Amino acid sequence: DNTLFAHVNMELYFWICFGLIAVWWFFLRPRGGGKDAPPLVTESSVVPLPFIGVVSEFLKSPNDMMRRCYNDYGKVFTIPIFHKRMTFLIGPEAQQLFFKANDDVLSQDEPYHFMQSVFGPNVVYDAPKRKRQVQFQTMANGLRTSRMKTYVAKIQKETLQYIGEKWNKKTGTVDLYKALSELTILTASRCLHGDDVREHMFADLQSLYHDLDEGLTPLTVLWSTAPTPEHRRRDKARKELVKLFGKVIKERREHPEKNDGSDILSLFMDMKYKDGKPATDEEVTGLLIALLFAGQHTSCTTSTWTMLLLLHNPTVLDRVLQEQENILDPSKETLELEDIQQMELLHNSMREALRMCPTFIMLLRKVMKETKITVDNKTFTIPKDDIVVVSPTVSMRLESTFKNANQFEPDRFAAPREEHKQPYSYLGFGGGMHSCMGQVFAFVQVKTILSVILKHYTLTPESSKLPSIGYNDMVVGPRGNCNVQYEKKS
Repeated sequence: DNTLFAHVNMELYFWICFGLIAVWWFFLRPRGGGKDAPPLVTESSVVPLPFIGVVSEFLKSPNDMMRRCYNDYGKVFTIPIFHKRMTFLIGPEAQQLFFKANDDVLSQDEPYHFMQSVFGPNVVYDAPKRKRQVQFQTMANGLRTSRMKTYVAKIQKETLQYIGEKWNKKTGTVDLYKALSELTILTASRCLHGDDVREHMFADLQSLYHDLDEGLTPLTVLWSTAPTPEHRRRDKARKELVKLFGKVIKERREHPEKNDGSDILSLFMDMKYKDGKPATDEEVTGLLIALLFAGQHTSCTTSTWTMLLLLHNPTVLDRVLQEQENILDPSKETLELEDIQQMELLHNSMREALRMCPTFIMLLRKVMKETKITVDNKTFTIPKDDIVVVSPTVSMRLESTFKNANQFEPDRFAAPREEHKQPYSYLGFGGGMHSCMGQVFAFVQVKTILSVILKHYTLTPESSKLPSIGYNDMVVGPRGNCNVQYEKKS
């Protein structure tokens, strides 16, 4: 019996070892890169274990690791994450390939396909190329400069209503990040979804959006359909949003006279693909979610950082207030697009906030065919199936590109410095053919909100230190005390 037991145990151990080796070989073993591949990071000074140490260091603090590897290996290097190879391009010269290559060389569809679980099927990264082109063109039409004229008044009205209700004492304390997050979604809903949604369905929209947002976790990137409570709430919320917007679409089609057609929902409703078919209600909902997702995260974090950085740099703040006084006519209550466009220092302050605190630490593409890159007169071959990565958080803090990179200096964007004009140096809104099409709206939205607040209140930060930057979060935002004390201006 003992002999039989030992035999069974040996056989069991054999199959366990065989299974572990097979898993390692087929799923976890780092792929080779070839003779001319970029240098491979195989050791970690933070976690001194081969390969596993590299993975542990990256998962613990990807931003710190990217900075370390840039210093140790140069502008191009590869970090193996089990069987995946992530090749990093750091700095303007290396980043040219990322932003200039066509989709058949470097594709964004595969790395971001997990967003299908949030946006729904046949939307953006999940849509066939011809369909996606129509979707993007319609988005671009809704976000072009000529439409901003109607949006400024809506954003101003929404901001005045919000501060009138929430900041209604002579003095008080508010969480700036929370307040600007609420204001961002309020103003975006007014412009993107229309007055009917904003005034009659906003509470439902905000609650459902919250569940969608909470359903985007680090696990989502690896396993978007994992049976977690967050994912279940996310899927339920998206179905409810399709129903909610389905009712709005039906009502508008039955009573077109009730809407002025100035919001982007109206454009998506009228959109037709090249085969003549209209977008489904689910696709319209997915496109609205995609726009709201992109805009909400960028605008609320950027407006918060811009205001906090101004408050902690009083010399620049005084100049911004003087600029406001010079541009705005005290006898005129309504802001105009022309007023917003003249606010050059506020514009550059927002740019600088995005440079120092970008919304995402990494932008991704998948290599569809073997690609060469030459940096500092050395040529590397990036193998097919690598994930190519650009890091705005690391690249835009390089002293070689931005002088005094860790200092808040909005004048770096003005003449004579104009440091952002070096191609592919400034990545606040991405770059190349996939640069953010909503950046004009973002500037208008944030500058309008901040202008209204600065006109009516004097703000003082509660803490003498800026909050830390949440580099390990899915969306990079402020971590820590964002409270400000407000005082109504007479």
